[in-house]
Amino acid sequence: MTINMGPQHPSTHGVLRLILTIEGETVVKAIPDIGFLHTGIEKTAEAKSYHQALVLTDRMDYLAPLNNNLGYSLAVEKLLGIEDEINDKIKFARVILAELQRIASHLVWLGTSALDLGAQSMFLYCFREREMILDIFELCSGVRMMTSYICPGGLQAELPAGFEKKIREFTSIFPSRLREYHDLLTNNQLFLERTRNVCLLSKEDALAYGTTGAVLRGSGVAWDIRKVFPYSGYEKFDFDIPVGSVGDVYDRYMVRMLEMEQSLRIVNQALEGLPTGPYRVENKKVAPPPKWQITGSMEALIHHFKLFTEGYRPPRGDVFVRTESPKGELGFYLVSDGSAKPYRMHVRGASFANLQALPKMVEGSFLSDVIAAIGSIDIVLGEVDR
Repeated sequence: MTINMGPQHPSTHGVLRLILTIEGETVVKAIPDIGFLHTGIEKTAEAKSYHQALVLTDRMDYLAPLNNNLGYSLAVEKLLGIEDEINDKIKFARVILAELQRIASHLVWLGTSALDLGAQSMFLYCFREREMILDIFELCSGVRMMTSYICPGGLQAELPAGFEKKIREFTSIFPSRLREYHDLLTNNQLFLERTRNVCLLSKEDALAYGTTGAVLRGSGVAWDIRKVFPYSGYEKFDFDIPVGSVGDVYDRYMVRMLEMEQSLRIVNQALEGLPTGPYRVENKKVAPPPKWQITGSMEALIHHFKLFTEGYRPPRGDVFVRTESPKGELGFYLVSDGSAKPYRMHVRGASFANLQALPKMVEGSFLSDVIAAIGSIDIVLGEVDR
């Protein structure tokens, strides 16, 4: 029998349609059908200035917009040739925000995937802590989700008063909450039966399908862009890469749980060593002057006007920058023709590549295990259908 699963949001984690051929309760064949959330972000970016295109990146992996902002900003900065002008304060602040966003994204994954498997209360626990992180983002930018706070040239605004205090409130309470999650799930017999030796993905298959992030690491491959191709000062921080051994749903669960601990380590280290300095580059051709200068300086007003009406013009060329998003390897390929708009933008979305491995995971498994597999991949359809 051939049946449709989706494209309703619950259990498929977005508008994903799966065409499943089943024999009894066993899945014989699975075909993911995507495109229901197509937004044309990469094509739309070609009609925007580099600064305007930043807001489009928030809407790809909409559970980790700051990680998207960071990858895009690094690509634009490389295109402009201003990487060396980014000071340590900007780098450390970006790392803090990116790691908090990683935890927030993993909390949504944990709450929703556990809900899929019957652990309803986990959803409420996880969103309780995620709210604390969103409060920090709101303090910085005035916005809780689509902040566009990390931008080419630095940050949109100075780090606010109370920034460190607010983060320390979270970092002091989160270890005990993380232990609470472990108490609820990690050795829970019902959870183990739904996840152990379920929807296996071998190391060889994980590599062959181009998976990255927790899906690849869950299969035993210690591959993390923050370690192998460090960016934004990640080489200065001490953290480990959690890996699994079997490549089942449980391994992918445990990898992300341990990743949240490592993100907490990075945030604490970055807070301890957070340098002082300006929050964006002093290159007036790239970053707008402070608001207070505009009212008293004609030159500052002209720079501001030209930046927001015309934008900057990177030299001709192309760049590729890869980062480690909560979903896996996120790559930005930008081509400049010397104009104020990207000639081409292409994004290597982690969810898109990871979703390819779903049929390999579920074929031969029970229909109920398909739900567990989708949750363990942690897809976001905005990144798949970008």
